[in-house]
Amino acid sequence: MGRRPKKEKKITKIPKEKIQSYQLLRGMKDILPSEQKYWSWIKNLGEKFAQEYGFKKIDLPLLEELGLFVRSIGKETDIVQKELFSFIDQGGEKVCIRPEFTAGIARAYIEHGMFNLSQPVKLYTAGALFRHERPQSGRHRQFHQLNFEVLGEAQPVIDAQLILLVYSFFKELGIETKIEINSLGCLDCRENYQGALISHLRSKKKQLCENCKKRLTRNPLRIFDCKELKCQSVKENSPQIVDWLCEECKAHFMRVLEYLDELEVLYEPNSYLVRGLDYYTRTVFEVFAKNSIGKSSQDALAAGGRYDNLIEILGGRPTPAIGLALGIERTILKIKETNIEVPETPLPKIFLAQLGEKARIKALLLFEILRREGITVAENFSKGSLRVQLDIANKLGVKLTLILGQKEVSDGTILIRDMESGIQEEIACNKVIKEIKKKLYS
Repeated sequence: MGRRPKKEKKITKIPKEKIQSYQLLRGMKDILPSEQKYWSWIKNLGEKFAQEYGFKKIDLPLLEELGLFVRSIGKETDIVQKELFSFIDQGGEKVCIRPEFTAGIARAYIEHGMFNLSQPVKLYTAGALFRHERPQSGRHRQFHQLNFEVLGEAQPVIDAQLILLVYSFFKELGIETKIEINSLGCLDCRENYQGALISHLRSKKKQLCENCKKRLTRNPLRIFDCKELKCQSVKENSPQIVDWLCEECKAHFMRVLEYLDELEVLYEPNSYLVRGLDYYTRTVFEVFAKNSIGKSSQDALAAGGRYDNLIEILGGRPTPAIGLALGIERTILKIKETNIEVPETPLPKIFLAQLGEKARIKALLLFEILRREGITVAENFSKGSLRVQLDIANKLGVKLTLILGQKEVSDGTILIRDMESGIQEEIACNKVIKEIKKKLYS
């Protein structure tokens, strides 16, 4: 009697009209496994500096009330006018995906009564931010920052220490930097300065872009932050705010510079540096790679400044504060540009190979035992061929391969193969941890 022919398995195809491919939204980016070493290095170094400088971690929500950023950043800024990802949610609330961290940290400081804690309160955070701007190198609509904020202290030594932190951070990464620094003064001396600035700019009004013509009376300092070339040229002969500082603000700024001199932090005064946000007061600064000085604010690796009025503006008690933000994407670009060697994640020194279903089950259990003992092990349990698994072990460059086959399962043993010499030895399973540690660490 002949064999009945096998019935062919029917393959159901998905209709073409149901197939749809998708791509990243403009300005967004996947961070692939090959890139993660850069991110891990920066974040781990950030945690190290936070611990050494006494900062505590805070995580903030992605969504906040829209008014928080309009009130704190300023209605006339590019961020609020052009770049916010804002919408009305299902409950009718006006909400916004966070474009920066400082306003959220100020809100958290007030909401959780942190003024009752020992001052200053030192907080740090890291994560994604969102701004709807034109994507370009180092600038995406989703980008990431590492922030350090000090709330509850007005002394100029805090300004200098925060600048020292970011200066030392880049030095440890292998990036030599220089700081551009200025003082915006307090509200009183800024008001006097703005009168003189408006008088000067009115004579140059025809040279300004349309946006800056509107800013002229509403918020003339924003003209210094305009990216239009013709507006950049107008600012060159404008009055300098340092000439309008009150005695207290002038003394504060001079003390900050004296500290930086003593600390041997390279800096360069920039009388037209205002930063892009309205909440800044007194000290403001931007951090550039040493060979990038003279470029625009868009090339800054990090930046920050004082925001002594922000807590009060948002409903809290008067609280001096200062912070800095470090751009992670821009820092990674600079690391790549300068060919800085990034520390690699240590690779496993052991590979666990198995042959046969019973051996696979035992190998799964052994993998978990080794993991709990703090021994990192590579494996590929989906492969059944010992030869294929040994090839993988060779590519990984492991020192030892543990081999479990049907015989070893029956005997309660395991083979330990030295991948360099090819020598194998059989030992009892209950002695494998001790033997591995001896071979790896003795």
